[in-house]
Amino acid sequence: MNWALIWLTLGGLLLLGALFILGILYFQGFFRRYHRYHLKNLPPTDAPNFELTLASLSDAFITHGSVTDFWEGSEAINQARLEAIATAQKSIQFETYFMTPGDRADAFADALIKQAQAGVIVQVIADHHGSKDLSDAYWQRLHEGGVLVTQFNKFSWKDPLDHLRRNHRKLMVIDGHSAFIGGAGISDYWDGAEEFGDTEPWLDYEICIKGSVVMRLKGIFFQHWLDAGGLVDLSRDSLEPHESCDPTVLIAAGEDPSMRDSSIRALYQSAIRAARDRVWIASPYFLPDPGTREILIEMRQQGIDVRVLTMGPHSDKPYVRCTSRERYRLLLEGDVAIYEYQPSMMHAKMLLVDNAWVSFGSANFDPRSFFQNDELNIATDEIPVVERFEDYFLRALRKSDRVYYKDWKKRNFKERLVGMFWLLFYWQL
Repeated sequence: MNWALIWLTLGGLLLLGALFILGILYFQGFFRRYHRYHLKNLPPTDAPNFELTLASLSDAFITHGSVTDFWEGSEAINQARLEAIATAQKSIQFETYFMTPGDRADAFADALIKQAQAGVIVQVIADHHGSKDLSDAYWQRLHEGGVLVTQFNKFSWKDPLDHLRRNHRKLMVIDGHSAFIGGAGISDYWDGAEEFGDTEPWLDYEICIKGSVVMRLKGIFFQHWLDAGGLVDLSRDSLEPHESCDPTVLIAAGEDPSMRDSSIRALYQSAIRAARDRVWIASPYFLPDPGTREILIEMRQQGIDVRVLTMGPHSDKPYVRCTSRERYRLLLEGDVAIYEYQPSMMHAKMLLVDNAWVSFGSANFDPRSFFQNDELNIATDEIPVVERFEDYFLRALRKSDRVYYKDWKKRNFKERLVGMFWLLFYWQL
């Protein structure tokens, strides 16, 4: 037996494997030069020019609207959606990222088909990756029932890396009159998933907003509908101007972002830098990029109350949680308060700044939401809405455990190993 040849072969295979991994990391941008943005002296959140400053820096739309309803938990969210669908007289536009087979998906299909057969224009955009578990029969049933369906960004061998772009938005527009925005997918998981050890329904919310903002949101839906290959017939379903005296809202659409051009990143970083009192963040997948992490630590050093609410032991993506926890060290050393939700999967996303502004919608605090996904967030200074989100955040904190540095250092070896491995793919998580 030629041991020299065997060792040479093994060495060659290991070298090829290492080069292969390095190649993947290289093309994923693991070694890219990260851009940090330096902003000083932003106006306070209650200044007259704050909304214009925030909108300008983040490419957000300034419009008007008022939040009329707020629902918590899977049962209330899904019931509100079904009731809204049943009231539609002209049109329903719906897009989402995550859909799975089950009772929720079946009830959703029944409601849409009933309205489509009654003559309502019903359009559905589902992300191709996020809805991959649904059968062809499910989509065929919708199609035969008169529902117009497109799938966002189907996989193509002609451009496989383009499939990494996802439509992470959750939006439903009814008759161009009201819009529903939140984080919940069409899935039984939100009722509490035994496979994740949930003891309660997932932590999530949905809001209804009305006013001139709705037509903007409908137009944003049409952009995705066209991008997914659908037809927009404005003689059947037009975009009408809507005068409004409602409070100012900002729409950060997060359309095909990049490392240098990310509306969501700019919105979050600018709003955080403007804080004078508090920065409260809720995000299940909490993986701030280096620049945002530095800003959070800097704001805490200035005496700002910085709190983060994120997922705990019940997680739909345990490897992401391990990766997130691997990056806690600098934040904990900087006295940023991190809380992990205990009863079930925490899926709510929000950013509260001072007592003046709240941003809510689909965007997580992670590189995928900042630099990969199409997202949709609303920001408003409507005081009752800010107070409602504050109460929601505080009630969730009471069911959460704060992470302390001394305890974090004792996490087990397996968790550390998983976290360190997946950090290699940080920009795609």
